[in-house]
Amino acid sequence: MQFGFSLPVRGELANPDAIVPLARTGERLGFTSATMADHIVFPTIAHSHYPYDATGRHPSTGDAIEPLSLMAFVAGATQTLRLVTSVLILPYRNPVLTAKMVASIDVLSRGRITLGVGVGWLREEFEALDAPDFDKRGAVSDEYIAIFKKLWSPGPVEHQGRFYSFGPLRSEPLPVQKPHPPIWIGGHSQPALRRTARHADGWHPLGTVDTAELRPPEFASMLDDLKRMTEAAGRDYRDITIAFVARLRETAQPIGANDRMPFSGSAEQIVADVETYRRLGVTHLSFDFRRPTLAETLDRMEWFAREVMPATR
Repeated sequence: MQFGFSLPVRGELANPDAIVPLARTGERLGFTSATMADHIVFPTIAHSHYPYDATGRHPSTGDAIEPLSLMAFVAGATQTLRLVTSVLILPYRNPVLTAKMVASIDVLSRGRITLGVGVGWLREEFEALDAPDFDKRGAVSDEYIAIFKKLWSPGPVEHQGRFYSFGPLRSEPLPVQKPHPPIWIGGHSQPALRRTARHADGWHPLGTVDTAELRPPEFASMLDDLKRMTEAAGRDYRDITIAFVARLRETAQPIGANDRMPFSGSAEQIVADVETYRRLGVTHLSFDFRRPTLAETLDRMEWFAREVMPATR
């Protein structure tokens, strides 16, 4: 099992004095990857429903470091850590420029980029960015993925699409990773599964939250759906990475089985959950270790590396 941790893009820890030690400590402890979320602006008047909190409200009020900028910064501060957008909202950025930026960071990081992508949920943010039509964001995202793959191939290439077109051109340097940096699809909806099956290298859902629990039986059913969709698309399901994002709720004492969400409770219970999800096909697990202070966050990462990671090898 590979393990990842999230880097802060907002709040008190979203600064170089915290981000660099977090990234370097994670690398030293043996974590495989660091993830970073994506928001550009937060309109002060918004009625969109945040899908990963029972209140429907996102916890941020507008403080967010742009993730591709953060990715490039962390690449320069680390040596082996894989850098994952979790997830980049595809319609927010010009697809040609985005492809160029991702390829450039892949070159500069010596091939350490994984592009986790999603279609977005905040309509008002789409409007503020003059992004493509919110209601067509799924189709736009599919087309942008196709554009990325073209631009990450030897040129010249061209594209004539429903939402974007360009004539023959070259976009170099090409990414270090071949045929391109891995693309993971975020989300747990049926459209997200179809997008993974048709276009992506991995599925990257967030689970173990009240609005998307993804407990083992439900998660297994969704994996069955993904397998059928992948085979229907003429692809090999074994080529799809299953990269699960979980909320970690560790406790000193075990939690009773009847009221326990996966990845909560004692170290032994969390280890057992890792094995359960491994058997289902998960090969990459990512957690958010953030606490109010840097010292508390680093202590929590050290605890996980000491108490959980060795028992799962």
